[in-house]
Amino acid sequence: MYKKLSYLLASFFGIGYAPFAPGTFGSFATLPLAFVLAYFFGFFGIICGTIITFAIGVLSTREVLKYSKHDPSFVVIDEVAGQLLTFAPVAHYLQNNSTAWITYLLGFGLFRLFDITKPQPAKWADKKVLNAWGVMLDDIFAGLYAALIIYLQHKYMAF
Repeated sequence: MYKKLSYLLASFFGIGYAPFAPGTFGSFATLPLAFVLAYFFGFFGIICGTIITFAIGVLSTREVLKYSKHDPSFVVIDEVAGQLLTFAPVAHYLQNNSTAWITYLLGFGLFRLFDITKPQPAKWADKKVLNAWGVMLDDIFAGLYAALIIYLQHKYMAF
C-alpha cells in the first residue's frame, strides 16, 4: 500500500510516466496548481504548497529509491516543488492580472532551463546527495534561480 502510494505521489499522479520528457510534463502540470495557490492564497499559498510538496516528495521518493536507481525519470514531484517555488516572489502579481499568463510561461521556461542545465549548487545536489533529499534539492535550487530571474524581471521590467 505505502509503496503504491509513494509511486503515485512521486510520479505526480502518473504524469511522470509520460512517454517522453516526463520532467517537462511534470513542470507543465504544476502550472494549474500554481495558478490556484497564487490566485487564492498568494505568496503564502505558493510557499506552503512548495513546503508540503517538498515533504511529500522526500517521503515518497525515499520509498521509491528502495526499488529503483537514483532519480528515476518518472519521479517528477521534485519538478512540482521547484516549479511552484519559481512563482513565490511574484505571487501577488499573479492574483489578478490579465498578463499573468506571460509570467507563467516565462517561469516555466526558466525553471526547465535551470533544471536541465543544473548550475551549482543544483549539480552538486544531483551528483553528490544520492538520496531523496538530493532528488528534491536540485529542483529547489533550479526553482530559486528561476524565482530570482522572475523577481528581477518584474521589479525592473514589469509588463
